Amino acid sequence: MARRLLVAALAVAMTLLAVMTTATAQTPSWRHVPVPAQVRPQAGLNGAVAFGPDRAWAVGADAVGRAAPGFPLVLRWNGTAWQRQGLPGIRWQGELLSIAATSPAAVWAVGRDAAGGARLLRFDGRAWSESRPPRGVVLTDVVAGGGETWLIGARDGAQVLLRRDGRGWQELPVPPGAVYGLHILAADDVWAAGAANSGAAVSHWDGKAWQQTIVNRFPRSAVGSVLAVSPTEVWAGGTAGFIGGPPGKPIPPLLVRWDGQAWSRVIMPTDFGSVSSLAPGPSGALGWVSVARSQKWGPPGSHPPLVPGPDFLAWNGQSFAEYSEPTVAGEGDSYVLRLTPVPGTSAVWSVGRAAGPESTFAPRVLRFG
Repeated sequence: MARRLLVAALAVAMTLLAVMTTATAQTPSWRHVPVPAQVRPQAGLNGAVAFGPDRAWAVGADAVGRAAPGFPLVLRWNGTAWQRQGLPGIRWQGELLSIAATSPAAVWAVGRDAAGGARLLRFDGRAWSESRPPRGVVLTDVVAGGGETWLIGARDGAQVLLRRDGRGWQELPVPPGAVYGLHILAADDVWAAGAANSGAAVSHWDGKAWQQTIVNRFPRSAVGSVLAVSPTEVWAGGTAGFIGGPPGKPIPPLLVRWDGQAWSRVIMPTDFGSVSSLAPGPSGALGWVSVARSQKWGPPGSHPPLVPGPDFLAWNGQSFAEYSEPTVAGEGDSYVLRLTPVPGTSAVWSVGRAAGPESTFAPRVLRFG
């Protein structure tokens, strides 16, 4: 009888261990996805766009040195691995800053060459080629959505917004201050994140004019990402702009939400850093927030006073779940985190750059799901 009881107990214990092991193995987390071996360590990524589980693009710069501007870098995801994409005929040195698309056959990337000139690339479903950028405009970002493609740039020190109109670019009015990010729902429904003289600002374009709201009045506060879910739910993230605190003077992150009547600040489980990106979940509602250089106050009396905070926050509609990026051998933490959701799935990419050996930097690609 004792032997039977022992065997039964062992069987139960093995079953529980198997269940716990399976649950642990299935717990979702962020994982590191390597870039192609031919991409030099001194490289970085600035943005990505995905069309599904087996198709995505990422852009940045490769072979950047202390006295070398590097070369434009384009990576393509085929569902299994990232591959470097050739750019025949494109021989200038410089960097690709942003990428966006309205379809797999209408992909745009903006950049700048070593002389500071604007560069505009287009992928037509078959190959990349150069497109003539708007005259006199230094481009910084390209954003797509709702069948629209817009450019953010500057001319003679003044900000410029341009909308793809047929085969050309139509210049549009700009809200007061600076625009750092856009979320485009339609030609007459565009949200802009930025800053004005009195603080962080979010503006809405109705096809005729901008209506701007100051969402945070701290000096030097700004929002760089905006996500419009519905007329009664809009999110914007950036930095609160407060200078002070412990050595290094970290700045608190800023996340605000519109409920259809007013903007309110949303408390996050981190004390310092910058909201660098917002990404929707499968339903279109807010799914993820990335926080660059995230830090928290440590326990009272601890030294140093700050400890690492969460790099990613998953929003379930009521609260945040905290996630840290995985450790990568030979590299430090990321200091650029750009989120890109994978349509039709719960997966999301994060691309950017991380601290490399001997004060260098390295490309960083992470994936959740």
